[in-house]
Amino acid sequence: MLCSLSTKLGSEDLQAINALENELGIPILAFSCRADLKPAEVTADQLAKIQALESKLGLSLVAVK
Repeated sequence: MLCSLSTKLGSEDLQAINALENELGIPILAFSCRADLKPAEVTADQLAKIQALESKLGLSLVAVK
């Protein structure tokens, strides 16, 4: 399973999240998970290249099948 920030929320969902943020006084992040994505097996060289790009971009990258 792989989870990422939700990018396709409807207006009602966004309003509900915003209302909860206002009520609690803290930011809320929404994540969506996909059971059909699995991490790919990578070689040590491939992993090193992924990690180098992660460092350069300041992001987390995930190789998937």
